[in-house]
Amino acid sequence: MKKLNLKFLVIAVGLTFTAGAMAQGMSKEGYMSGMAKIKSDYSANKTACSSQSGNQKDICLVEAKGMRNVAKAELEFSYKPTAKKQYNVKVAKAEAQYSVANERCDDLGGNAKDVCVKEAKAVRASSKADAKVQLKVSEANKKARNRKADARNEAVSDKVDANFAVAKEKCDKFTGSAKDDCLMEAKTRYSK
Repeated sequence: MKKLNLKFLVIAVGLTFTAGAMAQGMSKEGYMSGMAKIKSDYSANKTACSSQSGNQKDICLVEAKGMRNVAKAELEFSYKPTAKKQYNVKVAKAEAQYSVANERCDDLGGNAKDVCVKEAKAVRASSKADAKVQLKVSEANKKARNRKADARNEAVSDKVDANFAVAKEKCDKFTGSAKDDCLMEAKTRYSK
């Protein structure tokens, strides 16, 4: 299990740096190129698995599929980054890790296999729960930022209205065209 985690950690770090570089502004052509690379890498990885047999081949195929799914999710996030797509990356990683761990459990038997499967499921559930928490926190922070901006805008509007009322009141000491000029200046100053 530790060997597997290290392998996925290395893959995840590599893909994270790749995704970070792409997130700076990926064009449609860059996205399509990334998709083509993912497909060719998957084909190459699948072909490399054909030299193996039995459960080792199954593990190799599951690893190839997991890497493809993670790479696709990261490419989607890089192309159009959103909190939901970041969540999808984390879920893809959790599913890939689970699939490989679960496939490795096939080499075991009896209670050892049952424990192995339960551990794999627990790691997946934990990773997905962490991803869900991060998504919810991100959404809550976005809502809070929007509410804060709304409150600031409302405060600015209230201040402008109050200052306009004062300026209007000050114009009452004038009469005729002087009052009209004063009111016009107040309306211009406070965009009324």
